[in-house]
This record gives sequence, structure tokens and C-alpha cells, in this order.
Amino acid sequence: MKDDYQELVDEISALLGMPLTLENRDFGLIAFGVHDSDDEGVMDPVRTRSILTRKSTPAVRDWFEGFGITRATGPVRIPAAPDAGVFRGRICLPVRHRGTVLGYVWLLDDTGQGLTDDRLAAAMEVTGRIGALLAEEVRAGTDLAREFRAVLTAERGWQRDMAVDALRTALGPGGDGPHVVLCVTPWRGADPTVRAVAGTAALCTLPDLSLALLVRLRSADALGPALAATERLRDAAGPEATAGTATPRRGLAELPDAWHEALSAAHASAAQPRYGPVAQWSEIGPYRLLTSLPAVTDPAVRPLLTPAHTDLTHTAEVYLDHAGQAGRTASELGIHRQTLYYRLSRIEQLTGLDLADGEDRLLLHMALKSARLKSARLRSGEPSGVQ
Repeated sequence: MKDDYQELVDEISALLGMPLTLENRDFGLIAFGVHDSDDEGVMDPVRTRSILTRKSTPAVRDWFEGFGITRATGPVRIPAAPDAGVFRGRICLPVRHRGTVLGYVWLLDDTGQGLTDDRLAAAMEVTGRIGALLAEEVRAGTDLAREFRAVLTAERGWQRDMAVDALRTALGPGGDGPHVVLCVTPWRGADPTVRAVAGTAALCTLPDLSLALLVRLRSADALGPALAATERLRDAAGPEATAGTATPRRGLAELPDAWHEALSAAHASAAQPRYGPVAQWSEIGPYRLLTSLPAVTDPAVRPLLTPAHTDLTHTAEVYLDHAGQAGRTASELGIHRQTLYYRLSRIEQLTGLDLADGEDRLLLHMALKSARLKSARLRSGEPSGVQ
């Protein structure tokens, strides 16, 4: 379908004899016409950014939308605004389908090309064909989102099997190829376009405020583009959002398990930022187990996990993270060894646990990591995820 857009963009460019860009309604770049002008001003900062980063800034979007392009049914002329990096005036050709704006074609308005109303009208006819393509893509994305969501939320058994079969049918032959499931959470916006991630087969939002993505891969080790694009989605979701990815798989039968991995990795990243910005299930260590357990605080450890004992809690976690090595722990905490020994004795008094006993140390370590995970979820304001 990308080639179809490019052909239509090239057709408009030939009609008008000038370069242009095609963006979706969220100002994400879809296609652009090559320009051969020697005038460096043709590539003003806004157009350059759109082509290089495939999107425009919120400030630029607000500027252009202020001229009514979301409601327009014909060409809209927009003056230059050097302070905003718009050094050249624009003509916006709204791309609509059945009364709904789905994108925009952008032309430079002060190049001396002498754009007549007849030529612009011919270009608008082509934008109608672009609108039909975009509408088809939106419908396909909506259908896939519905089928993908059904797989992730269906009960085990025949309901899930039917949902998997329906998604496989919707995806076509590519459904049995290599893919990866990714998660951004919490996600409070609408579903982004499938163009947000290269190779996205389907995406949907879930009741737990998570965005789920199913991304096709060329091979199981070719995760780079999907991770980079998911990081951009995480950034767009806000500072409290985290992201995670499952182990790549072939076929759709294990999608719910893959979703659990991706969501768990995102939760682990919230608890331990060093796993991010897009945490991978294979690299989150003990959180692979902890994210599968109920968020229950052991009674022995509960007295330690109070605001009054924050320093002791941190000391216990660092001590156990360093395998009980006093020297490394004291150095990490920046305290004297005798201070460390005093704190460890206080921890034993509060919990009734013996830090020289392996099972007691395991219990305390798991309880501390579980508390960190629970705290991270509470900070993000996120409910429990789909399991």
C-alpha cells in the first residue's frame, strides 16, 4: 500500500510541478515528492523535520490546525511564520473521505509556480483517491485491533482458539511468520496509527490502560526497529509510562503468553529503570517470576516496609543485591561497616529473620523486590494487567 501512496503523491507532484508531502491526520509522514531545486529555502526546518523524523512537533501541528485545516474541504493557504521555523508559506490540500479528514497534502505556496485554481482542483481529485486508501487502512486497522484484543482477553479454551483463528484469517499468510508482542503502559490516548511502528501487524488498547502491539519481524533477532519505535510511543505516552517486549515467536498460538511477557517486562522496567527504556523479558531476571506472583506482603517483612524505615529497607536490598558482601554494600551505601552491621541487626530485630540463613535471606529479597514492583505500579496509577 505504501507504493500506492507514493504513486499518487508523484501524480500530484507532476500535476503541479513542485515537491510536496503527504501526512496523516496526526501529522505523521506517509510519502513525499523528491525535489530537485537548488534553492535551499525549499527545505525549511518544518519540512526537513517531517521528512527526517517522519512527524511534526505539537507546536507546528497547533499552528497549522489554527487555520481550520481539519474542517476545510478545499485548499487552505497558510502564511509563512519564521519564528516557528516555517520560512515558506504553504497550501494544505485536506485529504478527506466521506466527510472525515484523514490526512493532508502540503505544498509550498511562494515558489513562483503560479498554481491556478484548475490545477489545484485537479490535485484535489487525486487527494480523494488518497482518502479512499487511508479509509481502507483505517478499517483494516480497526478490524485487526478488534481481533487482536479478543485474543488477549478471551478465556482459555475454545473462546481463545476461535479468537486466534479469526486473527490469523485477518492477518493472512503473514500471520504464521516471526513476530514480537510489545507493550506500552499506562496508555491513556487513542490507538495510534499502525504506521507508528514499522512492520506493525495489529495494535489495540486494553482495559488495564496498556497498549499492545503485534509487530512482524524479518527474523527473530531483528528487533531494532520495533524497539526504537516502541520507545517513541513510550515517550509520547508520558513520563510515567514504561514499555516491554516479549520473546519473539512464530505463529499466533502463544500470543497470550507473549502478552504476559511484554506486560511483565514493562512492569519490571517501572520497578527497575535500568531494564529500560524498552525492557526485554529475557533480561529482567527475577522479575520474570515476581511479576507472575500476587502482590502480597509477607507478614515478617511488613514492619520493615514502613516510611519510618526507608533507610533500613534500602540497606537490606543493597546488601542482598550484593550477595551479603559487607564491604561492597558499605561502599555502595557510602557508610562505615559498623554502621552497616548496626542496620543489619535492626533489620533482623524488625523482621525476626536471620540474615545468615539462606531461606530467610531469599524470603526478604523476594519481598523487597515485590514491594518495589508494587510501588512502581501504584505510582503509575495502573490497574492489574491482563494475565
